[in-house]
Amino acid sequence: MSELLENTEAAKKAVVDWLTKKSKSKTKFYIKDFYKIFPDDKPRAIKKVVNKMVETGELEFWSSGSTTMYGLKGAGIQHSSEGEE
Repeated sequence: MSELLENTEAAKKAVVDWLTKKSKSKTKFYIKDFYKIFPDDKPRAIKKVVNKMVETGELEFWSSGSTTMYGLKGAGIQHSSEGEE
């Protein structure tokens, strides 16, 4: 495991910074997109960090049933508002 992923706060900051930078063009990302932030780490360890951020409310996930995507809380189209005008 990389030093970045071992330090939970630094890992969370890296995720939020990356999402904030990318938010100009896109607000929801696949779990594999987060692998770019932690290229030396295993997917399972990265998913644990991202899922922990969902649990604490820093991120949220959106699911179509077959696809799960993650994004900053409150950014972009939210699952709760789908189908509303």
